[in-house]
Amino acid sequence: MTSSTADIAIIGGGLAGVSTAYYLARAGVTSVVIERDAVGSHASGHAYGGISAVGVAGMHGPTHELMRRSVRLYRDMAATLPDETGVNFEYRDRSMLTLCFTDEEAEAAKLGIPFQQREKGYTVSWLEGAALSEVEPRVSPDALGAVHVEGTSDLEPQRLTTAIAKGAEMGGARFEQGVVTGLMREGSRVTGVTLADRRIGCGGVVVAMGPWSGAASAWLGFRIAVGPLKGQILRLRAPGPPYRASLGWAGSYAVTKPDGLVWAGTTEEEAGFDETPTMEARASIMADLVKMAPAAADAQVVRQTACLRPLSEDRAPVLGPAPGWEDVHVVTGGGRSGVILSAAMGQVTADLIATGATDMPIEDFDPGRFD
Repeated sequence: MTSSTADIAIIGGGLAGVSTAYYLARAGVTSVVIERDAVGSHASGHAYGGISAVGVAGMHGPTHELMRRSVRLYRDMAATLPDETGVNFEYRDRSMLTLCFTDEEAEAAKLGIPFQQREKGYTVSWLEGAALSEVEPRVSPDALGAVHVEGTSDLEPQRLTTAIAKGAEMGGARFEQGVVTGLMREGSRVTGVTLADRRIGCGGVVVAMGPWSGAASAWLGFRIAVGPLKGQILRLRAPGPPYRASLGWAGSYAVTKPDGLVWAGTTEEEAGFDETPTMEARASIMADLVKMAPAAADAQVVRQTACLRPLSEDRAPVLGPAPGWEDVHVVTGGGRSGVILSAAMGQVTADLIATGATDMPIEDFDPGRFD
């Protein structure tokens, strides 16, 4: 028996799902977000939250366009959403230092600077010696130099997800807890979703299940090649004042957050759906942190978290209409850039549902490409 109805059922209450609900609400489309746990309780609630279209993976092509869009959207949200919802997601400007310890690292970094300097809204330069120490005195003396990017920012992803969810709810979205087990359909049109204890009637479905999105393959009739990429983060109480910039090296990072703790990470682990923090990851993260900032050897671990990021086989987002269906969309596969990409992916999905079109190039993200 159908228990309730909505224009759109969104399966998954992570940042991609709630962003879709938020932009649907702004377009006047009601939605129900169905989450098995709590909103933002997985990767969306345990990420670092760096926001930049410079110096991150995927800087070329359509993925870069999504990043650029998200940077603008988060800046717009920061100007209005905290006041509207009462949730401060701690958006702030924070420059970024990407350290180099070998001649090979320095050469590669310098080659990328002219390309980065073309990105509007950022100032990118090479620093070494006294100039580097002036930005952050505790950087290791072994560093040959660093790429300094000004114009980057960060935020707290758990608070962000909560704020966007509340904004969506204020616009007419509702949230229900449950596990979707399948879709109801009439021909190529979806008519609802089934849960263990009820059905929800709807005129469209958004699959935003993060690394669990592959489970929807059986419902949709094509393979969604997305799986989990485990990542772990340490929160530490470190001696001295806050770092003046975020530090990065070889995929690792460290930054002092507004809570006064240094957040350091991260790992990239193929561990299935195991979300258990490990001592091996703790040792690896600490080793990279101490290499960047030796004084951090005296830091005390306050909390260690692990999460599963949704990563596709080709490491590109999975975004757009589901083939063979008139009214099903997929939004997942952000990988390590999930927070950066989610706002734009949610807006694109909402535009496709509300108007049937988007101004973003998403052909490369076709959910059916793995078949």
